[in-house]
Amino acid sequence: MSGLKYHRILLKLSGEALGGNSGFGIDVSEAEAIASRIKGVHQTGVQVAVVIGAGNIWRGKQGLDRGMDRATADSMGMLGTVMNSLVLMDALERQDVLTRVQSAIEMRALAEPYIRRRAIRHLEKGRVVIFSAGTGNPFFSTDTAAALRGTELDCDVLIKATKVDGVYDADPAKNSQARKFEDLTYDEIISRRLEVMDATAVTLCRDNNLPILVLNLWDEDALMRALRGERTGTLIHS
Repeated sequence: MSGLKYHRILLKLSGEALGGNSGFGIDVSEAEAIASRIKGVHQTGVQVAVVIGAGNIWRGKQGLDRGMDRATADSMGMLGTVMNSLVLMDALERQDVLTRVQSAIEMRALAEPYIRRRAIRHLEKGRVVIFSAGTGNPFFSTDTAAALRGTELDCDVLIKATKVDGVYDADPAKNSQARKFEDLTYDEIISRRLEVMDATAVTLCRDNNLPILVLNLWDEDALMRALRGERTGTLIHS
């Protein structure tokens, strides 16, 4: 791992990343492409933990708009993350990457229960650990789960994988004049209401001094450049 800036990372993936062009459902080829990116990082010796969302399977707003109870809607989303985690685990293991899935909701037939010390041991043994079911509690996003797990595991950075190459002051797909930020503070993210991660997640990272790096996972070299400390994406720090 000599010459690398980060040695233990928390990778936050949206569920839509598995949904292909439509963003819905599970596209196995997309899972394989993401697994290939993770494998490249893993082969450098970097310890990799992953948190994945479930927006490709269930979006709670759909239920809330029809009067569904928030806790029920969030619980359905947590179950969706387990499905996505199993798909990613399978894609990684078919590429010969040892992987463990841990769940914040106990379901021993499918995943290990989340135990911090066991997760750290898996990472030290060179396994990729995928954390599912968010925090195990409704009213908290998977962004917050990523911030929590990244802090608990003493990760060097939380990498938010998106389909754009950083944070902009407007949607670059809709505004050609949108300006990209290379560096931001946690407080700037909150005060500007930039839609990177929810305020709870950003605040948790700020309070525990966990940097957030926003980059384009679909840029084949972005992750590796970041690990070498090269300028890429947008770095959010104190």
